[in-house]
Amino acid sequence: MLNIADTLHTWCAGARPFALATVVGVSGSAPLPPGTALAVDTEGNAIGSISGGCVEGAVYDLCREILASGGAPQRARFGYSDSDAFAIGLTCGGELDVLVQRVEPTALPHLTRALEAVRNGRPGAVAQVVDGPAELLGRTLSLVGHDGAHEGTLGGMREDAAVAARARAMLRAGRTGRTEVGGDADTCPDQLSVLVHVNASPPRMLVFGAVDFAAALSQAGTFLGYRVTVCDARSVFATRARFPYADEVVVDWPHRYLDRTAVDTRTAVCVLTHDSKFDIPLLRRVLSLPVGYVGAMGSRRTHDQRLEHLREAGVPEAQLARLHSPIGLDLGARTPEETAVSITAEIIAHANRGTGLPLSHGTGPIHGATPVLSAARS
Repeated sequence: MLNIADTLHTWCAGARPFALATVVGVSGSAPLPPGTALAVDTEGNAIGSISGGCVEGAVYDLCREILASGGAPQRARFGYSDSDAFAIGLTCGGELDVLVQRVEPTALPHLTRALEAVRNGRPGAVAQVVDGPAELLGRTLSLVGHDGAHEGTLGGMREDAAVAARARAMLRAGRTGRTEVGGDADTCPDQLSVLVHVNASPPRMLVFGAVDFAAALSQAGTFLGYRVTVCDARSVFATRARFPYADEVVVDWPHRYLDRTAVDTRTAVCVLTHDSKFDIPLLRRVLSLPVGYVGAMGSRRTHDQRLEHLREAGVPEAQLARLHSPIGLDLGARTPEETAVSITAEIIAHANRGTGLPLSHGTGPIHGATPVLSAARS
């Protein structure tokens, strides 16, 4: 639902009831991930999308029906029908599980506050029951900030505490997804499947080396939603004028800046200096940190020499295996802009466990689950 947070906040602030259709499960080549939503207000206005167009009409009608009847939340499944090419379904061949529910904003002030926080760029999460006892289906609780107290209820103190703990962990990881709680005496007797919608702070891209490639890469990283920092020890090159798309331009030795800045498992580190006096101290540190991606620019000869220096510095082979060097996918890139596409393509493929091969060369679904960027994976 957070993909349409701006409009939902406006409707909630105006106490305008609406029907919310949320993707709660996908299989095969479903085009949009869990958490994506479409909403319809009492005047018939629609916002958002759950399938890229394949089943929007049917979901819209179901939203209107639930709004008019005030009925209980409903689960619906949409998939491809081989027997009827004109059946309501996904022509891409996948399946969507959708939860449709009526939302009364006056009864859920915590949802209004959470949507306002998301609208203002603050981290937050909304947990929504998508499977379990009928009386709990569609219930929500929310939290704003990584350490904020939760608001709302899913049915009881134990359930709420268990779900809030999971939501905080998923917020820290920057991951929207489903989690199962309950079914035991320690949490709650009923087993609940909860979809946690997460709005995390933007992931970071740290670009070391104030070169022309860094200017193009900072623009590409910003386009992809990263908070981009360009760092170089040479003040004549590390200037705001040269890197207008970067969120931050830092003059410092790369390894010293790394020691004083925050990184996490979503952080992408791109080392573009290919100068050993900068690269080796930096890579020694960053390869031991739980960042999501580490890439370094240079020829294959430079890469071999870099590995030799890192081994001499005592970097273990398991850490060296995490280094993407030469950086980027083989796209035949020549210009800084083409190289930026090559690098960001590799970052995307690594984050999503993609092969980097043309889709035309593969088989099976083209839309898979999107896992969290893992520092443990090379």
